[in-house]
Amino acid sequence: MSVARPYRTRSRVVRPEELEVRRSNAAVPVAIVIVLAGLYLGTYALIVPALLGIVLLCSSGSLLATRLNPLSPTFYLTRKPSGLAIAVVFLGALILFAGTYELWLHQLGPVVPHF
Repeated sequence: MSVARPYRTRSRVVRPEELEVRRSNAAVPVAIVIVLAGLYLGTYALIVPALLGIVLLCSSGSLLATRLNPLSPTFYLTRKPSGLAIAVVFLGALILFAGTYELWLHQLGPVVPHF
C-alpha cells in the first residue's frame, strides 16, 4: 500500500540570474531625499550637509559590507541592495560634500546655525 506524502516539498535550485532580480533598490529614494534636504538646509548651516554626507558615505559602506541598512526603517534588509542603490548612495554623499564646499566657497551660509 502506497501513501502519498502531501507535505513533502522539493528543494528549488536558485540560479544566479534570479539573485540579481531579488536585489533591493529601497535606499535610492531615501538617499535622493536626504541629498535634496541637505542642500536646502545648507543655506541655514553648512554643518548639516556635511554631516548628512558623512551619514550617506557610511551607509554606502554598510550597504557594501552587509545587509544592515541605516536608511531602512527596519534596519535589516531581507534582500541585498543592488549595485545601483549603493552607487546612488555613494554619489549622494559626494554631491553633499561638493555642495558644502561650494556653499562655503561662495559664503552662502553660516558654518553653524545662528540662534
